[in-house]
Amino acid sequence: MAEQEAGETGVSGADGATFRQAMSRLSQQVHVITGIGAKGRCGVTVTAVASVSDDPPTVLFCLNRSSRTFPLFEDAKVFCINTLAGEHVPVADAFAGRGNLDTDARFALADWTTMETGAPVLKAALASFDCRVSQVIDMATHRIFFGVVEATTNGADTARALTYYNRGYVVC
Repeated sequence: MAEQEAGETGVSGADGATFRQAMSRLSQQVHVITGIGAKGRCGVTVTAVASVSDDPPTVLFCLNRSSRTFPLFEDAKVFCINTLAGEHVPVADAFAGRGNLDTDARFALADWTTMETGAPVLKAALASFDCRVSQVIDMATHRIFFGVVEATTNGADTARALTYYNRGYVVC
C-alpha cells in the first residue's frame, strides 16, 4: 500500500459525500443551458457539458431530474449551450436559482438572440452551441440530453472564462 502524502485525508470509498468532495476539485467551465418548448423559454446553470462527436457535431449536457427547471426541459426539442465569460457571474447565479428570480427576470439580466433552432443564445457568450435534441438518457439522478449542433458562435478571443472550482467561481 502506498504511503499517504501530506494533506491527504485518507478517506476511501465512493459514498455520495466523498464523491461530491472529489468532484469539487475538478475545475469546470460554467454554462447556461437555454431551451424553448411548449412551456416557453427555460434556462439553467450547469457544468456537466461535453463534446461527443464532430461528425456530426454533437454535444451533451446533464441535468438533475430533481431540478426545478427540469420539467421545462422535459418537452424542449432544442437547446443552446452558452459558455459564460468571467463577467457573467450574475447570469450564472440567476440561472442557478439564486435570488429566486422568475424566468423573465433571469433572461432580463443579459442580451439574447436566436440562431437556427430558436433557443435563446447569449450574445456575449464565449461560445454558443445551438442544438436539436437527438437523444435523451436517464442515468441515476440525471437526464443526459444529446444534441446535434445546428449553429455555433464564438465570442471575443480576449474574454476570460468563468469556471467553477472547489464550490466557487474562478475567472481564468
